[in-house]
Parts: sequence; C-alpha cells; structure tokens
Amino acid sequence: MIDVLKYRGLSLLVSLSIIAATIGGYVYKERSRGYAFSYSVDYTGGTQVIFKFDTPVSTSEVKEILEKKGWAGAATREFSEQEILVRVKEFSNDAKGLADRMRKALAGELKGNNVVVLQNEGVSPGVGADLRWKSFRAVFFALLAMLAYIAWRFWSAAFALGAVVALFHDAMVMLAVFLLFDREISVNVIGAILAVLGYSINDTIVIFAQIRDNLKKMKDAPLGTIVNKSINHTLKRTMLTSLSTGLTVGSMFFLGGEALRDFSLALLVGIIFGTYSSIFIASPVMMRLYKPKV
Repeated sequence: MIDVLKYRGLSLLVSLSIIAATIGGYVYKERSRGYAFSYSVDYTGGTQVIFKFDTPVSTSEVKEILEKKGWAGAATREFSEQEILVRVKEFSNDAKGLADRMRKALAGELKGNNVVVLQNEGVSPGVGADLRWKSFRAVFFALLAMLAYIAWRFWSAAFALGAVVALFHDAMVMLAVFLLFDREISVNVIGAILAVLGYSINDTIVIFAQIRDNLKKMKDAPLGTIVNKSINHTLKRTMLTSLSTGLTVGSMFFLGGEALRDFSLALLVGIIFGTYSSIFIASPVMMRLYKPKV
C-alpha cells in the first residue's frame, strides 16, 4: 500500500509555490504593463481576425502596417509561420467588412503575398465586460453549488470544504498557467475550467465515498490509515481514467491546431492537477476538519 499521506507536506509546498508564483506574476505584470491576464476579444471588446499569408511574415511587420493604416494599438499573435491573429480595439457591426478592409491594407503593403481571412469576430466593449462578469460568476456559483452538494451527499462540512478547496486549487492552477505563459483567457477557456471542475469533483467523490464506507467498516482504525487505504482502493481507477482522458486531450492539444490550443491546454492542465488535488489536497484538508461522530 502506498503511503499517500506521507507526501502531504511536499504537496502543500508545491501548491503554495504555485500560488506564490501566481501572485508574484500577477503583481509583476500588473505593474510592468498595466494588466495581468490577457483576455480574448470575447471579454475586452473589439475585433479579432485570423489572416493567412502565402509566404511567412512577422507579427511586428503586420502590426506596423496596421498601425500605419489607422488601427493603433493592434495586438498580434503568431499561430504558425503563415497564420497570424490580429486584434484591434475598433468594433463594427460588420466584422466581415472590417476584416476585409484590414486584409486589403495588408495586401497593399505586402506586394506579391496573398492575404486571406480565415476567421473574424467582433464584440462590443459593453458586451465583453458583461460576459467577463458572467463567466467569473459562473465559476463562483459552480464552486458554491458543489460545496452544498458535497455537504448534503456526505452530511459533513469537512468533506465539503475538502472538495471545494481542491476545486479552488485546480482553478487557481489553470489560471496560473495562463498568467505565467501569457495565454489568452476566452469563453472557451472558462468553459474548460468549468468542465475540469466537474471532472475533478467526480474523482474526489469516488475517493470520499470509499473513505465514508471504510469509516463504517474500520471504526477502530486511525483516520490516516482509513484515508490511505481508501485512496489506494481507488488509485487504479483514478489513474486509468486520468490517463485515458489525458491522451484524448493531449491529442487535441498537439494536433488540434491553434484554434483549440488554449481550450485543450486548460483541459490538460486541469486533468493533471485535478487528479493531483483529489489525492493530495482534498483528503488531507478533510482530515484536518473531520470530527468523528460519537
């Protein structure tokens, strides 16, 4: 039997290091550039266009051309050698027309390099701000609903708080990865976070159900022994589920293209740390808070 609880000190150190790095990264980026997280056009408002070029072109060259043509503050990101995402603050109800004007501006400067619009979308600033608030509210209420469900399911605040601390940890880690690697937070990423929270809580419930059963069967055993045995009982199932899911999401990440990159990255990180938190975070927190019934 693997003594999982022996590593709870190390797991606490790892988790605290991630949280500290996240806070440090947030403060540094907020002070150095005026904002910490990079949000997609879904939240900031404006127009986002993906261009494809016949021959490779640099993002700096594309940005310089667009700013010269009147789109000041254009942000660019390279998808591949021939595909570049451009985001501008200008919003138009005719996003397709705006994208075409940008295409013509680029084609006029890049002689002999055919420019094609692969994708375009526009969101007004008001809608973007409202969508950002609703997205974070959705994550908050998801955590609250899961807290209530676990408390009802196990008739114990210790189990409920252990599960929610693990879920909060998972959400923090996913946001930390996007912050530290400067990846964009979009509606798809928030959707991935919510999906991972559902995946992680399922894993945690399986372990907690085993702990609850063993608490009845092993009344005289120490709580640590019961928790260790319960985690080991479910470990094979947990690892097989995580491995099979991880392989699928990994394929999406490496082969799905840039359009799915951020979404699949959030899922992949969430699956890895969701498994980790179910084993090393949820149960130790529950043990700290658990009071045996007399």
